Amino acid sequence: MKTKSTLLSIPIYLLLTVFAVIVIFPIFYIILSSFKSTADILTSTSFFPSSISFDNYVRAWKLSNFQTYMWNSIFMCSFIVAGTIITSITSGYVFSRSSFRGKNLILLIITSSMFISAGSLYLYPQLKIAKLLNINTSLWGVIIIYIFGINVTNLYISKGFIDSIPKEIDEAAKVDGCSFFRIFYNIIFPLTKPLIATVGLLSFMNSWNDYLLPMVFTLGNPKSQPLVVGIISMKSSGETISSWDLMMAGTTMAVVPMLIVFVCLNKYFVAGLTSGAVKG
Repeated sequence: MKTKSTLLSIPIYLLLTVFAVIVIFPIFYIILSSFKSTADILTSTSFFPSSISFDNYVRAWKLSNFQTYMWNSIFMCSFIVAGTIITSITSGYVFSRSSFRGKNLILLIITSSMFISAGSLYLYPQLKIAKLLNINTSLWGVIIIYIFGINVTNLYISKGFIDSIPKEIDEAAKVDGCSFFRIFYNIIFPLTKPLIATVGLLSFMNSWNDYLLPMVFTLGNPKSQPLVVGIISMKSSGETISSWDLMMAGTTMAVVPMLIVFVCLNKYFVAGLTSGAVKG
């Protein structure tokens, strides 16, 4: 039986290996190409660079304003991640533990928004609201939209995680005189470390890789562009339109931080996704 099970698992591992190669190959190609010159990228048939030089990174960091782009991305994502964690976990706690009139209806309306794919149609009303608040030409508009916009995925992950926490803890805290929000702050929130990692990683990936919304909000203020927008803008820039070496270096600088964060939080990320999925 053990030999039969091993033979059956071989095709599965082969298939997973093929998928892993397909996913990982573009990342390795970008990283290795970031050490090549533009001529080597366009003409060389070799997958590996002829020599390792960090000149592309130095030029991209200093000459192509990537230092500013990187700082803008870190600034934007830091506020978005922190704000999204607070709003998502708080709303998840309210929908999980509270009882108020219209709760199920509100949850149903929020859920139904998952089936509406408006795409770029959301941009105009978002921009109009940001203009009324005078934040339509800075990253603060993007930050506020991300934090206070309802992310249904984060909401359901938070609600499912908090549902898995025994309600007897809440009842014991109420006996000791804790209020509804005191229970959340002192008891529930400290127990949500895997959830914090999950929501934080998802919000970081979404905000770090987002292009359209930051691009629209920084059209009139190029100095506030985040890294992804800055890399794409290089393609239409007259000075760097053919600088594929700089774009590869910039793309690597955009990809590597996300990979590092994912590797560091992967354990908690999986725990946060799977918690509450199995009961019994």
